[in-house]
Amino acid sequence: MPNASAMQELHLNGSGPTSNGVSNGNGYSTAMTNGVNGHHHMNGNGNALMPMKCTCKNGSVGNSDSNNNKGHEKCTFHHDLELDHKPSTREDLLPFMSKSYRMLLSSLGEDPERQGLLKTPERAAKAMLFFTKGYDQSLEEALNGAVFDEDHDEMVVVKDIEMFSMCEHHLVPFYGKVSIGYLPCKKILGLSKLARIVEIFSRRLQVQERLTKQIAVAVTQAVQPAGVAVIIEGVHMCMVMRGVQKINSKTVTSTMLGVFRDDPKTREEFLTLCNNK
Repeated sequence: MPNASAMQELHLNGSGPTSNGVSNGNGYSTAMTNGVNGHHHMNGNGNALMPMKCTCKNGSVGNSDSNNNKGHEKCTFHHDLELDHKPSTREDLLPFMSKSYRMLLSSLGEDPERQGLLKTPERAAKAMLFFTKGYDQSLEEALNGAVFDEDHDEMVVVKDIEMFSMCEHHLVPFYGKVSIGYLPCKKILGLSKLARIVEIFSRRLQVQERLTKQIAVAVTQAVQPAGVAVIIEGVHMCMVMRGVQKINSKTVTSTMLGVFRDDPKTREEFLTLCNNK
């Protein structure tokens, strides 16, 4: 297996993977990376392991080594709607990431040895691990058993959940608020768990459209409701501090599943509740 230096060379010499959009057979768009997932794992000796290959079967993407890697049994693909993926300890990546940030500083013409930058590579690596800590969390862990049998069939809405994420295109933040509604079907979810679901999927490299869908799918898997609705209003720094530089622009995305998609009155009730101040 190549060591960390070899992995670094793989990314710097232009021979790294390129992304291609494909469909996973469920109607969702999946960002593929030349047939392998985009996460590099470290073994116990600190050496980087090559990304594990994924195979397509019956329209879904899975890990060809799932029998030997129990943590990947439920993966569809790291950039898609996977809910239960938990990679190996990501703190092991800190030395490799710090070295990469150091090289980035040098490539900008900076001196990584000057006083103000001496600890910047490690700080930046730790910050990135925090920004993407959702990769370490699974839906099951977030729910922690807080799914309750309850004969309640009226709409539940939690709105204005604060969200912070990282744009996967430019590696700059986007942030905003999430509103979630669901129509229970004999089961309800602890209210704080909706916020935890938002945290799991926002703390990854994301696009807002996929984030909206992932949250809705997670709530559906958690309590099998009659329907789920999710709306996100976000501000993207890639549009504010670069590019078109439109500081007042906001992006709104929505996902409607089940009765929220099929019944206009249910959808209207949700939108009314979200808009009430």
